[in-house]
Amino acid sequence: MFENMNQRDRRAIRLGVIAAAAIVVLFVGLKWLEHWKDVRARLRARKENLAVLNPDQAQKEGLLGIVPVFEMPVDEEEQKIVFRDKLNEQLKKAGINSKPLEFVPAGKKPIAVGYKLVGLKCSGRCQFTQVLDLLSSLKANPYLVGIEEMSIKCDETKRQEVDLELTVSTMARAAPSKTGQGV
Repeated sequence: MFENMNQRDRRAIRLGVIAAAAIVVLFVGLKWLEHWKDVRARLRARKENLAVLNPDQAQKEGLLGIVPVFEMPVDEEEQKIVFRDKLNEQLKKAGINSKPLEFVPAGKKPIAVGYKLVGLKCSGRCQFTQVLDLLSSLKANPYLVGIEEMSIKCDETKRQEVDLELTVSTMARAAPSKTGQGV
């Protein structure tokens, strides 16, 4: 069939076939290009989300500064010692001269199987700003669970001096009972 045609008809058919192929390629190519742009936009958005989730070193340090630290509790006697020492250190750092620290029962009910609260009471006379310094530094105590009770009484003559009574608690591993289970 192609042999019976003249040169002009052959050229027209070739151009028609090329034009049809170009139209198909253009149609498919434009669809693919649109899909490619969409994929690139989604990829860019996901990279931005990951950049938010992966902070730089300064942001990491800032985040770690606001999150309290915590050490896993050990046996009760050892926990009392490390907790008392750390709280004494924090009191000295804040400039508070306290009376000797005394352990108080923080509660009869265990907070978790095998663990119990141990309270530590401190009292002393100091400046109000020193109390604020102590409260702001307490979150750095890795043994602190919570502040159970706090009392501040202002001196009538010297308004900046206060009497502070503070009871804080830590968690300690309870001694196993006779049945071998924790309290």
